[in-house]
Formats: sequence, C-alpha cells, structure tokens
Amino acid sequence: MAQDSHAAARGRFERWFEVEVVDPMADFQNPRQEFRRLASELFGTFLLVLVAAGGGMMSQAFPDTISRTAAVIAPGLMVMGIILFMGKVSGAHLNPAVTLAFSLRGDFPWRRVPAYIVVQLIGATLAAWFLYAVIGVSASYGSNYPADGYSSFQAFVMEVVLTLGLVSVILGTASGAQNIGVAGAVGVGGYIALAGLWGSPISGTSMNPARTFGPDLVSLDFTDYWVYIAGPIVGAVLAVGFAFVLRGYGGGRSGSAAAQGALETEVERPDKA
Repeated sequence: MAQDSHAAARGRFERWFEVEVVDPMADFQNPRQEFRRLASELFGTFLLVLVAAGGGMMSQAFPDTISRTAAVIAPGLMVMGIILFMGKVSGAHLNPAVTLAFSLRGDFPWRRVPAYIVVQLIGATLAAWFLYAVIGVSASYGSNYPADGYSSFQAFVMEVVLTLGLVSVILGTASGAQNIGVAGAVGVGGYIALAGLWGSPISGTSMNPARTFGPDLVSLDFTDYWVYIAGPIVGAVLAVGFAFVLRGYGGGRSGSAAAQGALETEVERPDKA
C-alpha cells in the first residue's frame, strides 16, 4: 500500500516537473518564442509612432484638421490598444527607456535588452518612412524638438519629469503589490494622453528615444536629439529608484510577467508574488 502511494506521488511529481519545468524551459529556449517577442515589439512600436508622428505630419499636410489635443491623446489611445492586444507576448515596452527600467528593476533579462531596443528603433523608423511615403511631407514635422524660446536644457528637464511619471505608472501597475492586470493599459494610455495635454508645447512629450529617433532618421535632422535620449533614460532611472523606495526590490511573478509577457516568463525572484 505504501509502495503504491509512493509510486503515485512520484508519478504526480514527474508530471508536475514536466509541465512546470521541462516544457517551459524548452519553450523558453526555443528561438521562435524570442522571434515572437521581437516581432511584437517591432509591430507595436510601428503602430505607436504611426500615430504619434502621424499627427504632426498630417497636420502639416492638412492644416486645421488635427488639433493639438487630438494629436497628443491619439498616442495614449494607441498604447492602450497595443498593451491589450500584445502585452502578453512581449510586455509591450515600445520604448527603450521602459526596457531599461524593467531590467534595472529586475523584471526583464539584460540579455534581451539589445534586441528589444534594436527592433523598437526599426519599428519607429519604418513608421516614419511609411508616413513620409504616403503623406509626402518631411518626417521632421512628426518629430520632437524644444519649443521656440525654450532651451534644450529646459526640454530635457521636461522629458525627465514626464518620463519619471510614465515609467512610475508602468512599474506601479506591473508590481506584485499593485498589479491590476489589463487595466494597466488604461493607466499607461491615460498618463500618456494627460502628459501630452500639458507638456507637449515645450518638449513634444516624447518620453521615448525610439519615437523621436524614427522621424529624425528619416528626415536626417537630429537637432537636439540628445534631449530625447538623455531625458527619458534619466527619468526612467529615477522611476526605478522611486519604485524601490515604494515597493522594495523588483522581480517576482507578476512584475516579471508584465515585463516579459506570458511566453514562458523567466522569474528572477520566484518567491515573490
């Protein structure tokens, strides 16, 4: 009897080990899974920049048809939709600053960072090229530059503060203590729209090095681009620091799943929720 119970327990353990360890590791090491993640980031960033840069370019081609309010709310709505339809695949970073923040937080493997950033830049560039080919106006109208009368340093400070808020919202809605699932899309999309409503006149409210890189590359105009690299990165690092103050170390199942998607998530601190 005891022997039968031992055999049954061993069978259950073997099944559990195969389902929870062997199969996930095989899927995780399968390069096709990483391809899905990268394809998701490329497509998502393409859609984001299509709307974010498209507002300015369409306004130039068709004056008085797109208000500033519509131009800054549209990217927030697009990000909301993107998170809902592909967040489970790649984490829907769409932004090198977000990718770096997730890695600094311990929720995203560092070895994946270079490929994520490269495909984000490619997706942004493809979107800018598409807009230029279809609309026929310079992609510079879809990029971000400091406003007339404001210095690049003032725009930099604005980008730091705006990105600090954005990444804080992203990390907060992805934490084990405050994970709100797909409703995080509402929080992130809403913040992007709100930040654009009040912050866009000074810096353009990029908060994303890839979003500005695509139009700048297509138009070959990198004027003050350092603002849109340094500002978002500094803001993201500060947000990671605030996240540590508020919630301690990152990692854990919920935060890692939000950062990496659901394709066999790698968890740095599996003991955390």
